Amino acid sequence: MKQKNKVFDNVLDLVGNTPLVKLNRITSKLKGKFYAKVESFNPGQSSKDRIALYIIEQAEKQGILKPGDTIIETTSGNTGFSLAMVSIIKGYDCILAVSSKSSLDKIDMLKTMGAKVYVCPAHVSADDPRSYYQVAKRLHDEMKGSVYINQYFNQLNIDAHYASTGPEIWEQTEGKITHLVACSGTGGTISGTAKYLKEQNPDIKIIGVDAFGSVIKKYHETREFDEKEIYPYRIEGLGKNLIPTATDFDTIDEFVKVNDEDSAHTAREIARTEGMFVGYTSGAAIQAIKQLGEEKRFKNDDFVVIIFPDHGSRYMSKVYCDKWMNDQGFFDSIHEEASQSIQYIK
Repeated sequence: MKQKNKVFDNVLDLVGNTPLVKLNRITSKLKGKFYAKVESFNPGQSSKDRIALYIIEQAEKQGILKPGDTIIETTSGNTGFSLAMVSIIKGYDCILAVSSKSSLDKIDMLKTMGAKVYVCPAHVSADDPRSYYQVAKRLHDEMKGSVYINQYFNQLNIDAHYASTGPEIWEQTEGKITHLVACSGTGGTISGTAKYLKEQNPDIKIIGVDAFGSVIKKYHETREFDEKEIYPYRIEGLGKNLIPTATDFDTIDEFVKVNDEDSAHTAREIARTEGMFVGYTSGAAIQAIKQLGEEKRFKNDDFVVIIFPDHGSRYMSKVYCDKWMNDQGFFDSIHEEASQSIQYIK
């Protein structure tokens, strides 16, 4: 565990051991106790620090990564930032294929961290040569001395959270956790954490959060890949148009689907009610909690942990931008525009 006032050798020593924070207002009308695992306390401000450091160090131990090599990855932004950060400390070059759905804030951060960035169209099939999956594969094939992290199909993605996030939550809750709620993109976070927690107590309910426009929920229920489920959506880092092997569907009890608009407003609500400036997927996770609450799925003695994957600063041009929200049609009679809170004195 981290020690207060300890001096660290570099930022990588700060990865993990993130706090568990009780939610008080946004869940006040629901039965049960709700706690957020706040992953923005990682040095790279997201849960992806865990897999970036773990996968790179495993590759080093196995002799796959050598000094002067280049790390290549597909990312919606957070994994790329974490890989770029680790690459700086360890002395690797970093090339990232990024979805155009990623916010400009994230893309600018990746460039600032020294990564070479390829922005690829978001709304193409996974096997389209322009997709960020295929671009990363092509770059890896063309470049000698490169290592493709391939988080969507890398068992180490699961192992990283089995080794860290799961044990942390079990210890922090003193084994009292009854539910884990986590968004699923690559699936590594929910799968690795769930695997550890289920080994401690198989009765813990593991609830994944998926997006409308993604194939994950239906695949979990039917084990069939249905292309008809796929259509464009705005939430980053949540859901997929393919089936990642880094998702262990057997460890997950169910999935809840959320939409773009509700998730965006819920992210803003978390900031207003809990004073926690969190990302789009954190809004999606709490939106799932609300929907489950409406179905009366929680009891008074439930101990629910929700993973908040990243920080709100990466969404300033999106969910925290009134213009972007208005352009998406997200302000309506239910969700009034918030810009009146700013007054300019002339």
